[in-house]
Amino acid sequence: MTTSPAAPISAGAIERAASEFQLTLNDGQVQQIQQYTKLLLVWNDKVNLTAIREPLEILYRHFCESMYGARFLPPVENCRLADVGSGGGFPGVPLKILRPDLQVFLVESNYKKATFLAEVLRDLQLTDIRVLVSRFEELGEEVAPLDVVCSRALGDFGNFLGWAGSPQVGAQQALLWLGGRDVDEVKAIPGWTWQDPKPQPKSLQRYLLLGSHTDPMATT
Repeated sequence: MTTSPAAPISAGAIERAASEFQLTLNDGQVQQIQQYTKLLLVWNDKVNLTAIREPLEILYRHFCESMYGARFLPPVENCRLADVGSGGGFPGVPLKILRPDLQVFLVESNYKKATFLAEVLRDLQLTDIRVLVSRFEELGEEVAPLDVVCSRALGDFGNFLGWAGSPQVGAQQALLWLGGRDVDEVKAIPGWTWQDPKPQPKSLQRYLLLGSHTDPMATT
């Protein structure tokens, strides 16, 4: 796919936005966000990766909100994480940019979106991160065992959490990016214990919800 020039978000704008989410970025991470945004805007004309078109809104809604979730990941080296329904790569790729030690699987069933993700990984020279072109229900040993399974606006929470907690996958925790109306639905699903929802900075409607798998019998 050919690319056309796109004005990058300034380093200063990225650093200011990151500070509003209590994030600290180095120069290399700022450059990766700039390049990723350029790729997203170019590909979005043909692949419909995001309904958000304004670069600063992309920065806040996609990059900063995704990276904010890193504070809820286990503080262990080589944490294994699967981003299910990755779409344009959120939250998985920004989490990898912020936490290079993560071992990440980007699960995306749409071939065109998966092709975009592969291009992002090549262009940003990210390692220990793979694109899996598959429905999540069809995966097991390819990703297991997982420390964290995460998703942003996936829906179908019951099937997703049942799969995540199954013996074939063995996810220890689930981290979800949700609208407020979805929180009660998720917390009612058996087999998981949930912390109080954490509001996203700069938002009155979006939350992060972290849960731990507790009852294997509830998901089999």
